Amino acid sequence: MSEISAIEWTDATWNPVRGCTKISPGCKHCYAEVFAERFRGVPGHPYEQGFDLRLVPEKLAEPLRWQTPKMIFVNSMSDLFHEGVPDDYIEAVARVMVKAKWHTYQILTKRSPRMTSLLHGRLRFASKASHIWWGVSVENKEYGLPRLRDLQKSPASVKFLSVEPLLEGMGHLNLTGIDWVIVGGESGPGARPLQKEWVTEIRDQCREAGIPFFFKQWGGVRKKSAGRALDGRTYDAFPARTNNPVSPAATALRWAREIHEQYAADRSGLLPVLA
Repeated sequence: MSEISAIEWTDATWNPVRGCTKISPGCKHCYAEVFAERFRGVPGHPYEQGFDLRLVPEKLAEPLRWQTPKMIFVNSMSDLFHEGVPDDYIEAVARVMVKAKWHTYQILTKRSPRMTSLLHGRLRFASKASHIWWGVSVENKEYGLPRLRDLQKSPASVKFLSVEPLLEGMGHLNLTGIDWVIVGGESGPGARPLQKEWVTEIRDQCREAGIPFFFKQWGGVRKKSAGRALDGRTYDAFPARTNNPVSPAATALRWAREIHEQYAADRSGLLPVLA
């Protein structure tokens, strides 16, 4: 999507998949859907098909072309583990992340059973890479707690929670094995309210467990005016990042060309796996 992101907890976004479908209450006011649907029917626009799910193989090699190390949110406009995304394609995305290892990647899903299953299987090669962070969305107890448990069962090296939009008090959370927690309120028209005690309850549990805590926003219709200060300060903690060397530009561009040749012309969804 962009080399520069306005999302507070990342530097850039990368969308080798576009579009999604709603599966839980956290999806009700999806910012990505609202954005994409504005351009439905606009000829030549990346979102000419609105928020319909589709692969974008010409975007696969994008991180290899970015020589400056970045924190990259993978699929800010989709869910990599959507049931409509083929396993081969998910593996191709993971292999790009492993090759372009000078970046840090943040993968976030609401489809935790599939992510955990693949991390135990054909994505095992990427699960222990410390520059790839695997996370789940946790908006409430009913949907969020099962995702948390799925994540904890995975072999991921770095595990994180995006507790956003936080829709209710979560009570005591089992944060065993969790390396990072993001909390935020919903923003935009129809935003559901966020209670301070819901936030401080999670912050205090993170503090007790020694887990980095990031408070993104209070949200609301006017999120900028609401700000992101909590008890008079901002919370911007991250896990430690892995500093891998940047591959020479010529090498990275050669890999990018190879990936483009392998994948960009094939939109069938039955794609070969990057060696």
